[in-house]
Amino acid sequence: MICEPETLAALILRERDVLLEQWRKKVRHLPSAQFLDTPTLNDHIPDFIEELAQALRSNSKETIAEALSEGSPPVHGLQRVDDGFDIAEVVAEYNILRGCVHDLADEHGLSLQGAPFHIINRVLDGAIGLAVQTFASRRAWEVQQRREEYLAFVTHDLRTPLNAISLVASALELTDSERLTSKDAGRMLKVLRRNVQQLIVMVGKVLEENTHLESEVGIKLELREFDFWPFVQTLVYDLHPVAGLTNTQLINQVPDELFVYADSSLLRRVLQNLIANAIKYTPGGQVTIGAKELDEQRGIDCWVQDNGAGIANEQVGKVFDKGETDPESTGGMGLGLAIVKSLIEAHGGAVSVESQLGHGSTFRFSLPSRAK
Repeated sequence: MICEPETLAALILRERDVLLEQWRKKVRHLPSAQFLDTPTLNDHIPDFIEELAQALRSNSKETIAEALSEGSPPVHGLQRVDDGFDIAEVVAEYNILRGCVHDLADEHGLSLQGAPFHIINRVLDGAIGLAVQTFASRRAWEVQQRREEYLAFVTHDLRTPLNAISLVASALELTDSERLTSKDAGRMLKVLRRNVQQLIVMVGKVLEENTHLESEVGIKLELREFDFWPFVQTLVYDLHPVAGLTNTQLINQVPDELFVYADSSLLRRVLQNLIANAIKYTPGGQVTIGAKELDEQRGIDCWVQDNGAGIANEQVGKVFDKGETDPESTGGMGLGLAIVKSLIEAHGGAVSVESQLGHGSTFRFSLPSRAK
């Protein structure tokens, strides 16, 4: 039977220990959770179960948001950094709890539809957002601390080869060239070569470490201005074999003299994702890539348009959400469009979709102009 929010809240509180036990059993499969003792594994989850029940009783968006921001998810995110979790495991914990709540309702003959279904999803999605936010902030702080410590060590280590090079250079300057034997010169050159090589290795390690740190902190943009038509034409050429499998036509309608200011490698990922998605849902049809310069903002408006299957109205607003998939497709849309959204927003742009079931879709994104 379909249950009311209050009925589900009462069930969750009554069966809290059972719910928690089922959650622990499944969370133990996460690598970072396998060897934690029970109190550490539980952490703030028992408090969050109480908060979830309270949200079901209150049945209010405002109360839910306030309760979460002052409740357990932010503290839980911080604790999971110390527990050695990665960000995917933090998300998984809450999604496992979501599944356990659904299982609990099924076991008691309750159908989670309507208000209870939406409240549970709203609370858990909000909790994931807050926990991930505090987790990422703590991780970023730790990465920054490591960077400062690492650079302090590097600065100290670089002094040794630099001092050796400086001493050899000074000796060469002070030595009369006519009195300098080939043996002495050879020895000094070997010292120079050895220490220069040591510097090269150290600088390489610094660059490599910097790359790792940037990937942990977030997306780093390498912005440059480039001609957009040949950029898109190269993508069309690369994806032509994929389109050929479904007899889909790729059309480049980007103006010849249009320039964009973006990270070319990230923009390539965006367009590859959108074009490949369009090909998948447009067998025997057309996929058009277009762009134009905006008049007022002087930015660029880009789009990938197809005349394929289209997207149902109830799915259009959720296609850019992580984990949201096409229910009619085993492959789904999934994480790909969430990545597209993240990459475009990292550029300072925005992404949207217009679609009509049976008539195709247009995925559109903007790129700001280069700052003058």
